[in-house]
Amino acid sequence: MALKQLNQTISPQPTPPELRGYDYDLVIVGGGIVGLTLAAALKDSGLSVLLIEAKVTSAAVSKGQAYAVHMLSALIYQGIGIWDKILPQIAKYRQVRLSDADYPDVVEFQTSDLGTPELGYVAEHQALLQPLQEFVHNCPNVSYLCPAEVVNIQYQQKEAVIEINIAGQINVVRSKLVVAADGSRSPIRQAAGIKTHGWKYWQSCIVAFVKPEKPHNDTAYERFWTSGPFAILPLPGNRCRIVWTAPHEEAKALCALNDEQFLEELTRRYGNQMGKLELLGDRFIFPVQLMQSDRYALHRLALLGDAAHNCHPVGGQGLNLGIRDAAALAQIIQTAHQAGEDIGKLQVLKRYESWRKRENLTILGFTDLLDRMFSNQFLPVVLVRRLGLWFLGRVPVLKIFMLKLMIGLKGRTPELAKR
Repeated sequence: MALKQLNQTISPQPTPPELRGYDYDLVIVGGGIVGLTLAAALKDSGLSVLLIEAKVTSAAVSKGQAYAVHMLSALIYQGIGIWDKILPQIAKYRQVRLSDADYPDVVEFQTSDLGTPELGYVAEHQALLQPLQEFVHNCPNVSYLCPAEVVNIQYQQKEAVIEINIAGQINVVRSKLVVAADGSRSPIRQAAGIKTHGWKYWQSCIVAFVKPEKPHNDTAYERFWTSGPFAILPLPGNRCRIVWTAPHEEAKALCALNDEQFLEELTRRYGNQMGKLELLGDRFIFPVQLMQSDRYALHRLALLGDAAHNCHPVGGQGLNLGIRDAAALAQIIQTAHQAGEDIGKLQVLKRYESWRKRENLTILGFTDLLDRMFSNQFLPVVLVRRLGLWFLGRVPVLKIFMLKLMIGLKGRTPELAKR
């Protein structure tokens, strides 16, 4: 089901700024999963929302992207009231096996560690996107423009003035707040002059779908090789998603192999525990980077998801951080609105920044440490990390702490997740 479109052209008003009202309380630029999550979270907020998306079909859909969906993300979607639409389309994993190359000691995380029916979920992009689109379609306070492109924003004292290109015509709307959910290369962030810090890794990530001969038994694998992490995520239909990190040249060479040769290399790392592997569809490769924005907020502007931060794919943290951002921002601005505050003021948006920037930095640092510790052949480092795995598998308190950190159950919990 397509989202509802605006039924009339948006045009500037001739009345003086001091006399005219706002067209919207907030404008979300970017109609991907994170932007849609924010719009959905604001359904009952009393705020009017405009969602703008430049592309009809995202690259993530065309590449068949898939994500780990952590427990906190699931709780947020439960709080929004959409989880029952998502759950039938995704896979659960009830066990995670963590290992270091050929080191025989394997750390197993089980549902009994948390006392929950599952440890997490794996969802293809469309399995999240479509239910969110349908949900937002039924939100009376949300309007949607697609395709449409923001070409200029003026951040004024009492409003943001947004120029939008719709089918070659420039239209203008005014809003109390602009939310940039427009990806890691965010034009909105760049135009606002917000700087970022971070680095590109020496690695690229190969992603592919495979179908194993034997059942995957709802098990997720994270195996560390000296070339980079290697993850296997279970999907419905006894399929699996491979997330294979390797140095750039090695990753390019692997993608250049024919299907038979690629499967041979894949089986070497995958092992034979699930029998013969069948490659489904194309393989895709993308570079890996870490990025943290200096600011998550300016006057009348907030950054969300990849527009604010990027991390290494180890542990499947990226999308989940964005979902938490959306829940946190929704809570902050809804509370401010109910208290009669201007949701676009920096003093309000700073509450969001102080909450999420610190927690995101913790995860960015943790994933970076994991990658550098395990993508390493320096003997002292090898000994330290294997000793760490030994302790992790034998000290329940440490094991549970690590598991909760990775699935979002450490840190401040949004109110949505408590419903």
